[in-house]
Amino acid sequence: KNLRTNIKRCYGRSASTGHITVWHKQRGKKYLYRPIIKSNEKAKSVIIGVSYDSNRTALTSINFDILKKKFFNDIYTKDTYIGNIINRIDSKSEFRNGFRLLLKQIPTGTIINNIGNINSKKSKYVKSAGNFAELIQKDTENAKLKLPSGKIIKHPITSLATIGSISNEQLRNIVIGKAGRNRNLGRRPIVRGVAMNPVDHPHGGRTNGGRPSVTPWGLPTKNGFKLKK
Repeated sequence: KNLRTNIKRCYGRSASTGHITVWHKQRGKKYLYRPIIKSNEKAKSVIIGVSYDSNRTALTSINFDILKKKFFNDIYTKDTYIGNIINRIDSKSEFRNGFRLLLKQIPTGTIINNIGNINSKKSKYVKSAGNFAELIQKDTENAKLKLPSGKIIKHPITSLATIGSISNEQLRNIVIGKAGRNRNLGRRPIVRGVAMNPVDHPHGGRTNGGRPSVTPWGLPTKNGFKLKK
């Protein structure tokens, strides 16, 4: 119970008037927040459980820190199991799946995830289900990383990363199946403009308004239209 806290959520409505301010959002099912250990915190722990987390796509592992005698949550890495010992930020640590090391300690070509600066409490890259980055090159100051999008970035060689890929790679195969499940997730229906009346949308009346696609306020939606130059 100490690993879960309440979370304040936005339901897409004004706090004062109750009017809708963000479309397609609603309250959905209540759930608790499971805080994740800080990205740059040292620990030597054992995995004692794996749990579903309603706030992120990846699974989370429940770990027990052997040195500090406390429990904490962490993002669960694929192919690590209950009972495994996990080292975080240890200069003498072995090279194993789920271990958190500096980029300069990790060999080139390794699959990594949960990448973040050593001075930051939060990770910056590769945190969602099934994702991983590849360490493709290193020099004395920077490392080149290939992100899931295919983009190649430079990151300081003193940054931290976890070895392996994120768990729950089967998330993409989930079929929602019914409208009620989306409602529980806090998603309201999306109605096409052409299905409305002319008073409600420029596309209303089943005619598309005799014009190219526009927003409810008449701004073009195609050909890369931008309001600002």
